[in-house]
Amino acid sequence: MVVVDVDVEDGALRRVRVAGDFFLEPDEALDAVNRALDGAPADTGAAGLAARIDAALPEGTVMYGLTPEGVGIAVRRALAHATDWTDYDWQVIHEGPQSPAVHMALDEVLTAEVAAGRRPPTLRVWEWGAPAVIIGSFQSLRNEVDTEGARRHGVEVVRRISGGGAMFVEPGNTITYSLSVPEALVQGLSFQDSYAYLDDWVLGALGEMGIRAWYQPLNDIATDQGKIAGAAQKRIVGPDGGPGAVLHHVTMAYDIDADKMLDVLRIGREKLSDKGTKSAKKRVDPLRRQTGLPRGAVIERMIDSFRARYGSADGKVTDEELALAEELARTKFTTPDWTARVP
Repeated sequence: MVVVDVDVEDGALRRVRVAGDFFLEPDEALDAVNRALDGAPADTGAAGLAARIDAALPEGTVMYGLTPEGVGIAVRRALAHATDWTDYDWQVIHEGPQSPAVHMALDEVLTAEVAAGRRPPTLRVWEWGAPAVIIGSFQSLRNEVDTEGARRHGVEVVRRISGGGAMFVEPGNTITYSLSVPEALVQGLSFQDSYAYLDDWVLGALGEMGIRAWYQPLNDIATDQGKIAGAAQKRIVGPDGGPGAVLHHVTMAYDIDADKMLDVLRIGREKLSDKGTKSAKKRVDPLRRQTGLPRGAVIERMIDSFRARYGSADGKVTDEELALAEELARTKFTTPDWTARVP
C-alpha cells in the first residue's frame, strides 16, 4: 500500500511525501524517493517518475511491497484526485438466472446508472439462464462462432459492449461477475493498470481458497496450471459528458465441456491449452479442480472476501432497471443488427 501526498506549484511537483505499509532498506532510500520526485514536471507519466526514482535510489536498495512504478502510479492518482474502494458504499447483487441477452443489457444499464449517480458502485454476480457464446464488441461473428455448432447445441450467441475475445459459458460451469464503478476509482491509471487494479480483490479471494493466481496483461487471470479467467472493460460517459463509469466484467472457468466449446468456437487447440488443458477430450475445470469446492461455495467465498475488504450491502436489480434491460435486450442485444454488426 502506497500513499502519496503532493502539491503542485508552477507546473512542478513539490513537497512530495511517500508513505505506506511497505518495507524499504536502507532508511535513507525514502528520502531519495521523495527528492527524486520533487521538482518533476507535473505532467510526467508514471514511467517517467519511476525512472527518476530508479536513478536516485542508493545502491543495494531493497523494496518489498513497493516499486518505483507503483510510486509513479500513486503520484498520478493523487494528482487526478482518484478515489479509493473504501470511499464508497458498495452494493452486491447475486440474483437468479437471466437470459444471455438480458445479462448483456444489465451490464449497460447498471453501469449507466452508476455514471448518472443513481446507483452506488456495484458488484454483480451472474447466473446464466442458458448456454451462450459471448463475442467481443469488435469481433467478426463468422470468424469466431460456428453457427451450425451453436444451433446444434442450443447455444445462444450474443455480442457484449466491451472489447476482447469470445467466451463460451454454460449454466453451472462458469462464474461471471461485473463491477460497475465510478470513473474516479481508476482515475490516473493507464488502461492496462486499471485491469490489474480492478482484479486485485479476486486474486486475494482466490488466494484464500489456496489458488496462487496472478494478473497477466492485458486481461487474463492465470495460475501455474494455465489461464482461469478473462476480463473486459467498457467506459460509459456520464450525463452531459461529465464523469462516467467503468464496466469491468470477468468470466472464470469452473468446469466447462471442452468438446462442446470447440464445436461452437472457431479456436485452435493451442487456444484451449491456455484455458487449462492440452486435449479437447477433457473439461476445462481449473476452479473446480484447484479449489475442490462446489461452484456455489466458490462464489460465496469470493463475495465474503470482497465484503471483508471493502464492506457492502446486499442489493438487487430494481424493477425499473430490469425493465430497461429487458427492453434493451429486445431492441439491441437480440437483433441481427447488433449481433452481426461485424459479420
